[in-house]
Amino acid sequence: MRGVHSMTTPPTSTPSEKGALTRGLSHRQATMIGIGGAIGTGLFLGSTLAISSAGPAVIISYLIGAGIALIVAWALAEMTVVHPTRGSFGAIGQSYLGPWAGFVIRWTYWIAQIVAVGGEVIAAGTYVQYWWPSIPLWVPVVVFSALLLIVNATAVKFFGEFEFWFASIKVTAIGLFVLLGIAYLTVGLPGHSAVGVHQLTANGGFLPNGLTGVWLSMLIVIFSFYGIEVISVTAPETKEPERTVPHAIRSMLLRLTLFYIASITIIVAVVPWNAKSTAHGILASPFVRIFDVAGIPAAASVMNFVVLTAALSSMNTNLYLTTRMAHSLSHDGYAPAVLGRTTKTGSPRNALVISALGLALAAYLSVASPGKAYFALFGISIFGGIAVWILILATLVAFRRIREQRGMAQSPVRLPGGMATPVIGIVLLIGILLACFKLGLAIAWEAGVPYLAVISVVYAIVARRRAGGAETRPLLAHSADVPLAERK
Repeated sequence: MRGVHSMTTPPTSTPSEKGALTRGLSHRQATMIGIGGAIGTGLFLGSTLAISSAGPAVIISYLIGAGIALIVAWALAEMTVVHPTRGSFGAIGQSYLGPWAGFVIRWTYWIAQIVAVGGEVIAAGTYVQYWWPSIPLWVPVVVFSALLLIVNATAVKFFGEFEFWFASIKVTAIGLFVLLGIAYLTVGLPGHSAVGVHQLTANGGFLPNGLTGVWLSMLIVIFSFYGIEVISVTAPETKEPERTVPHAIRSMLLRLTLFYIASITIIVAVVPWNAKSTAHGILASPFVRIFDVAGIPAAASVMNFVVLTAALSSMNTNLYLTTRMAHSLSHDGYAPAVLGRTTKTGSPRNALVISALGLALAAYLSVASPGKAYFALFGISIFGGIAVWILILATLVAFRRIREQRGMAQSPVRLPGGMATPVIGIVLLIGILLACFKLGLAIAWEAGVPYLAVISVVYAIVARRRAGGAETRPLLAHSADVPLAERK
């Protein structure tokens, strides 16, 4: 009988001595962090681009997106249960696909999330201007950046608790919207009779733009689920990761799927998909319309507060992700050693500082040069985000093959369908990336391909200067694999 192998438990030294992370996140925190990272402001503001491409059939797009996200998340759970290591899928990719993959995955993910954080902090500042139009944009941007940097600089358990309550606000808002929406569709709301679901087949039918429209909307839809990988990144800082990570991923995906499918169905059932709203921003949100019909006082202001917290929640989680990726790269010798140090509470503050500099640059470019520099960064973010998911699934294929070749037991959490499932996921993701050309987002390829070339050259330079004795595939080193029965 084969022995079961896995990664050793981290040594019991203090975080400041070895640059180790601390296990301070509970199951409920890890689950809510995952939900918080994946639900951004797009859903609240109507996902109008996806709906305009697919019409009511955008529901199919979200079902397909949920299926792809399920494949990626399940793949992450399968690998993370065996290797709950810092850097998560980036470090695992380094060991099973090779050092180039580990370098590219983590730095690409870092850049993609930094661009997202920069855009989110600008959006948050804009939402504040809804209440106080005369306030300079830089004021809320600086205040929010400082606040979330402080949160991320504290012990991870405080970050987890802060994010739990932050994310709970948008989860509560979505739940209330779904309940009110169902009532509006079926029995009506006070002063308003039931509207039914005839809008799903009106104005050109359920598939007004055919299956092509469904597919073109997938690029926007897939980014609605981008962020689910955060739970695997939290594994080194989660109590009992072998139990918590798979359970948290399943719970998060179930809730996300229900939230997205239910919300989108209500949106396209209540508002004609081809309606051209004269309102802008918050006032154009279907959430505001439902809350207003339900008689909720100051519905627009309430929704603006929810969207503001949604942006800050996503920003907070993405900042956490970028910090952990930089910290992991340092420990593997692919970033300056100073980024691998942690405080006595296990916070990688030096990695946070470099991520803060990236945040500042992205925020500046999003205002100063939205049509050029920031748009190019946005293209890299689109290309990089999907490329990372593709490499995660490629890592799973190598993970299974190498462990079988070495006589190592497979993970207790298995993505069904054998090798076919991750391959199908890869094909679908490549197809979605190709849709960029049809959506006028060719910048994703125009910026993404040269970026991959540049980052590969950078890797070659860094790898050459890297200490010769350093382990290039640490999770497959003999010392890293011990029977699960011996783990403490």
